[in-house]
Amino acid sequence: MADIYYDNDANLDHLKDEVIGVIGYGSQGHAHALNLKDSGANVMVGLYRGSKSWEQAESDGLEVGTVEEVAQRASIIMMLIPDTRQKQVYDESIAPHLSDGKTLMFAHGFNIHYSQIVPPPGVDVTMIAPKAPGHRVRQLFQRGVGTPALLAIHQDVTEGARARALGYAKGIGATKAGVIETTFAEETITDLFGEQAVLCGGISSLVKAGFETLVKAGYQPEIAYFECLHEMKLIVDLIYQGGLEYMRYSVSDTAEYGDYVSGPRLIDDGARERMQQILEEVQDGTFARNWILENQAGRPSFNSLKAADTTHLIEVVGRDLRSMMPWLKDTV
Repeated sequence: MADIYYDNDANLDHLKDEVIGVIGYGSQGHAHALNLKDSGANVMVGLYRGSKSWEQAESDGLEVGTVEEVAQRASIIMMLIPDTRQKQVYDESIAPHLSDGKTLMFAHGFNIHYSQIVPPPGVDVTMIAPKAPGHRVRQLFQRGVGTPALLAIHQDVTEGARARALGYAKGIGATKAGVIETTFAEETITDLFGEQAVLCGGISSLVKAGFETLVKAGYQPEIAYFECLHEMKLIVDLIYQGGLEYMRYSVSDTAEYGDYVSGPRLIDDGARERMQQILEEVQDGTFARNWILENQAGRPSFNSLKAADTTHLIEVVGRDLRSMMPWLKDTV
């Protein structure tokens, strides 16, 4: 069993003499910065000059400076900008100010695990990765509930890295829900695999394939949309609430029987072998190398694939149908 830490295992006193620099003020950045501020921590937000988030962060009561200014002053630096921008920002504005004894933090292990960022040996390197989007991290903190998170230690030079990381986790509310210890490698590999094989790649391809099958057979696209996409949320919410068992309890016996006999026909040994291949490409760095090169080339394949999916019939039909359901915007 993994080690799990809660409020009693963490102490905000480990942050009392620290200046925490949150780099970025997007989804995760705003949540971390505001939660830490509300917890009494000394927080600065690092942005580039001209950032549209600068004025927002200041209006939220936070001290804002350039990334370089924040890196100079902060003793704990949390990287919360997109993975694809982290290396350049780190090399140009953070690395020159990483003096011995400072802490460099991440919410995802990609750049450390794949050696895009190689911190100096004299600094602590840790990760606190909330398992929810930033707006949810903020909402649950304000409700006094908290979001589960992952903890990883890559370098512990000061022998206080875990204590400070747990203090940070408590500051954003994560220890109320529970913080599970992992490694940078495990977090990175499982996160990328889950996104590709199940959460994003797997689900979106399954939804489109089901939609296309019904439309090709002559059924109305609108009906196919409801059956293959719209109702997905109903099923996922049941699974989220109580696991697969609760979902099967909640649906009809007919749907449950179809689950047992038809699901394995789709996700057969061939699908499992392809999942294994995807996992191996994440493990050996193939996916990371391809993604890094794709960004260096200006994202030609990414942009082409994105444009093609934007015009897919399921998206065209979906935009019209969602206009009939204005309440959807309140459920996200």
